[in-house]
Amino acid sequence: MTAPLLQIEGLTTDIGAATPPLRVIAGVDLTVNAGETLALVGESGCGKSLTALSLMRLLPPAAQIVAGAVRLGGMDLLRLTEAEMRGVRGGQMAMIFQEPQTALNPVLTVGAQIAEALKSPPTPLLQRGASSFLSLWQKGQEGFSKEGLFLPPLAKGGRGGFETQVIDLLQAVGIPDPALRLHDYPHQLSGGMKQRVMIALALAGHPQLLIADEPTTALDVTIQAQVLRLLKTLQRDTGMALLLITHDLGVVAETADRLAVMYAGQIIETAPVADFFAAPAHPYSRRLLESLPSAAQREHRLAMIPGRVPPLDTDFTGCRFADRCAEVQEICHTTPPPWRMRNAEHGARCHFVDSAQSAVDGQQLGVGSDSSAISAPAPLLQLTDLQVHFPIQRGLLRRTVGQIKAVDGVTLALAAGQTLALVGESGCGKTTVGKAILQLLAPTGGTICYGEQDLSALTQRQLRPLRKEIQIIFQDPFAAMNPRLLVGDVIGEGLLALGIAPRRADRERRVAELLTLVGLDTAAANRYPHEFSGGQRQRICIARALAVEPRILICDEPTSALDVSVQAQILNLLKDLQERLGLAYLFITHNLSVVAYLADAVAVMYLGRIVEQGAVADLLTDPRHPYTRALLSAVPVIDPAQRRTIIRLDGEMPSPRQPPSGCHFHPRCPDAVPDCARAYPEIQRFGAGRQVRCFRANVSS
Repeated sequence: MTAPLLQIEGLTTDIGAATPPLRVIAGVDLTVNAGETLALVGESGCGKSLTALSLMRLLPPAAQIVAGAVRLGGMDLLRLTEAEMRGVRGGQMAMIFQEPQTALNPVLTVGAQIAEALKSPPTPLLQRGASSFLSLWQKGQEGFSKEGLFLPPLAKGGRGGFETQVIDLLQAVGIPDPALRLHDYPHQLSGGMKQRVMIALALAGHPQLLIADEPTTALDVTIQAQVLRLLKTLQRDTGMALLLITHDLGVVAETADRLAVMYAGQIIETAPVADFFAAPAHPYSRRLLESLPSAAQREHRLAMIPGRVPPLDTDFTGCRFADRCAEVQEICHTTPPPWRMRNAEHGARCHFVDSAQSAVDGQQLGVGSDSSAISAPAPLLQLTDLQVHFPIQRGLLRRTVGQIKAVDGVTLALAAGQTLALVGESGCGKTTVGKAILQLLAPTGGTICYGEQDLSALTQRQLRPLRKEIQIIFQDPFAAMNPRLLVGDVIGEGLLALGIAPRRADRERRVAELLTLVGLDTAAANRYPHEFSGGQRQRICIARALAVEPRILICDEPTSALDVSVQAQILNLLKDLQERLGLAYLFITHNLSVVAYLADAVAVMYLGRIVEQGAVADLLTDPRHPYTRALLSAVPVIDPAQRRTIIRLDGEMPSPRQPPSGCHFHPRCPDAVPDCARAYPEIQRFGAGRQVRCFRANVSS
């Protein structure tokens, strides 16, 4: 047999100088073959990203690899000097980092950063000689920056021969207008576009091994499908191996060849993907699968894994998962489990591998026959022809030269106790709708009625008593909290600001009640936000939103970056709160599996307008708009029998500054007819609450 491209043996990484140090990676053994995709999954804190950083030898100063071997093509990376390792990074192996905003250099254009990767590693000023550098700089020699790095020129004339390659890479990862975008800085790009720049940067050196750390977490399903298709094409054409770190098991099922499950610094199961999803061997793996939201679970609570990943300083005497395992036995607490093989390719670190049961059924987007209408006789919140336009101003006198139509005529209704999901690609205007409802952005047209009151017609003073009625849960819980305030003060801010509980003793009592309500210990009030996990921080933000007893919660991607186990906890909590308090949710998301589980109704948004809406049972099983069908086709699912043929959309969503004539979707629509370019389609109705804006809405999928 051919030797693996990557072979990891006994990799052990410690952090800190304490005795004993914190062992974050404990004897990891893995192999990746050329052209293969190995997925590494597990909850946050299991050690997945630290494993990747150990392979790249990019660990923070306090961490060090203390044992093991990492061979890439037979070369032991742990024996290389740092200078030799710099020649490996970006060449033989490259990495797509999880957070593109912090991974990209904010003071260089994206084109310069990619071109730097295409060139040989930058040469420091001291190695070239200060006098030589100074003379070249004074003569205007191209390629030298004031920081002393040799950077390839990116002039529009194509000097240096790199611009064409950079444009090709940006085009390959789906960046629109790449010839213009290569001169942009990272802050000028959306989160999804920054992620694609990171992928282009990693692919510039044509690596043999690509390590992708959550490469699609921030992407819409359509862009995610494009990125995954791109990676598959590159693997097919170049034989590149891919180590994919992700918490999206649907992506794993559709993309990976093999899978490794990590828990508390150890690999606890490896298997071919088909074998794993048919019958996972480890109890932890089974709980992960059972935590997945789907239509089949709508009437039930999602399975949750109690507790969380044990801290790094735990003195393990038995199985590391024992304290959270529903199948635990006496031996699990006293004896570390051996590695047991179920067959030649499927093994797990468990005392009871042979007792494993089959996995849960695959994710289903279809739902039952309940088709509650999207509109209610007396809606709690009614949006009618809502418009939010931003003026484009130029020159010293700030003259208006155009408008960005972020929201352009949205009509929605939300009833008490109902969940309305708002879905669509990034940039379509979903979050802008939420901010306009809260009056954080001033609408330029239409009405927003809460009961009988038009919020957009009220002054700030008149709005103040109504602030407590509508609250928001932001996408990033850490950025939404003041890091200098204790959690108790974060939650109590609204109570004080709105005069609901001016006395500190009353606020502290209410905060304790809220922490208990969202499943946190009351002692959390005396800790700071950075001391909590992502899921716990999201619970704190939910508690803060509930503090003033709202009737409507706007949930802006509240589970997008969470592990499936933590996501299950949050979704269960939201369902429980809705049943107990009668809350109405406007749920902004791109996760259609969550929509199938949680929502009563769905509205699909494209370029500032609603193109289709209806009850979740109708819309997910019989989408009438081509854009809705494209979104549903791109959703990764576990069960091969339920996968749809992916509908490829050409290009990207047009600019809201200059929307296409006629139907905004027609330049990308695979079913477009001549009428689509001439006029925007009127609403067609199909039963109670079902509305579609499409000339071919009668053509069922």
